[in-house]
Amino acid sequence: MVSRASVVSALLGIYALSFISSAFAYGLKYNYYDNECDDFEDIVARKVKKAFDKDFTIAAALLRLHFHDCAVRGCDASVLLNYPGSEMKALASQTLRGFEVIEEIKAAVERKCPGIVSCADILTAAARDATYIVGGPFWSNEYGRKDGLISIAGEAEAAPDSEESVSSLIQFYQSLGLTTLDLVILSGAHTIGRSSCAAFQHRLYNYSGTGRPDSSISPRYLNFLRRKCADPSQYAELDPTTPKKFDNTYYTNLQKNMGLLYTDQILKSDHRTARLVNSFASQPDSFPYLFASSMVRLGGVLGDAEEDGEIRLQCSRVNYRKSSKHY
Repeated sequence: MVSRASVVSALLGIYALSFISSAFAYGLKYNYYDNECDDFEDIVARKVKKAFDKDFTIAAALLRLHFHDCAVRGCDASVLLNYPGSEMKALASQTLRGFEVIEEIKAAVERKCPGIVSCADILTAAARDATYIVGGPFWSNEYGRKDGLISIAGEAEAAPDSEESVSSLIQFYQSLGLTTLDLVILSGAHTIGRSSCAAFQHRLYNYSGTGRPDSSISPRYLNFLRRKCADPSQYAELDPTTPKKFDNTYYTNLQKNMGLLYTDQILKSDHRTARLVNSFASQPDSFPYLFASSMVRLGGVLGDAEEDGEIRLQCSRVNYRKSSKHY
């Protein structure tokens, strides 16, 4: 029988290669802004720290914003475009936050290096710095993304929600060029952040119309959530054990049937993902490294913007063109 430690050791070897070679695979560069805007990452780090000092929940929000951007049309800042019918206006996007932080960073970068840095690269850097500020890993980012010209609400609605099956999640990740391993690792971002009680209220009382709670929730955790979410407008931490610390407790919570969202807990019960959950639960030191590697891979999901994109002057709108149209 292969041990959990052996599984993690093998994964570390595989991801070491993908981490090193991803810049070449996707045509991005680690030193892309060294000559034209060498203060770019320092500006992002300062602005993220400023936002975090005001509201510690912004770290998880920036991570989530980056994921939702890359999940639709690749990492092209399409989620930041603000006009009727854009991704930002989709029902699935209504709980996204952090837009104002990205705009503040963009304004500061434009003052220093006008017309040089894309909003997509700002999102990528902000997600990394948000992870680091809560105790997560630091990694070197590749840059050179372009900002997309198209943003469609319907495409955002098609992204997975919190009730998807593992098969649907795996298929979605594969459509992005990511793996089942990436799915389990990136789900670990739920070691920080929170969810509105309304998003999982049905699991507590009337799961799938049965009139009973979801049987996959630990009875003790169920009682805790019912008390905490007596008012559905309140919020619950995705990791109730160490909610402000970036660690592997997300996985040990799943072993205890304490996954807040259905798409969290189901990772423990499906044979394609359960072994990975158990491995990360038992090997806490491997998770940060693998998370950094998966974030680099996520940031390498590129779409049509690389061919026909631009460097937006404001993240919420495309640059003016006489023939420009919104789609």
